[in-house]
Amino acid sequence: MRHDDPLLRILVCPLDKGPLVLDAPGSALYNPRLRRRYPVIDGVPQLLPGSGEPVTDEELAALSTLPGAH
Repeated sequence: MRHDDPLLRILVCPLDKGPLVLDAPGSALYNPRLRRRYPVIDGVPQLLPGSGEPVTDEELAALSTLPGAH
């Protein structure tokens, strides 16, 4: 998945229905409100509630610099 993918404008978190942010390598979608990350596998976002994982404090520092992660 790429940062300019139009799909990013319509994808939402399965838990709070809010927007998601693509991480720098494009391997996960991040929800800054719930501090959860959803993997992107072979270009396909895994947006089932159970596929999300909590973000550690160290990862949060890096993800908080992404555009839209505020």
